[in-house]
Amino acid sequence: QVQLLESGGGSVQAGGSLRLSCAASEYTISSYCMGWFRQAPGKEREGVALIYRSGYTTSADSVKGRFTISRDNAKNTLYLQMNSLKPEDTAMYYCAAAVGACGLSRGRYNYWGQGTQVTVSS
Repeated sequence: QVQLLESGGGSVQAGGSLRLSCAASEYTISSYCMGWFRQAPGKEREGVALIYRSGYTTSADSVKGRFTISRDNAKNTLYLQMNSLKPEDTAMYYCAAAVGACGLSRGRYNYWGQGTQVTVSS
């Protein structure tokens, strides 16, 4: 069974940086579309960034220029480098894997991690 385990969350002041990691077991992440999502209290889960099987990446407008998604195939690990963090980035962050087509819609994703909390104070 596919398992995803996020780490790297924490509390940081506005303008700071964090790097999230997502370790995958039982499968090769480069064989799947991989994405990062976040969910703030009272809000729907939204797509943040994704990386295609080819390595092409894209991200939501709200994080463009600040967040970077990447993967290390040798370590079978997905990353999200988050810079210039803002209080509105506060949320639970999840990594996810899609068997089929890529996209920022959460409905495309088949496997999810348990999440890691990111809190940004002003």
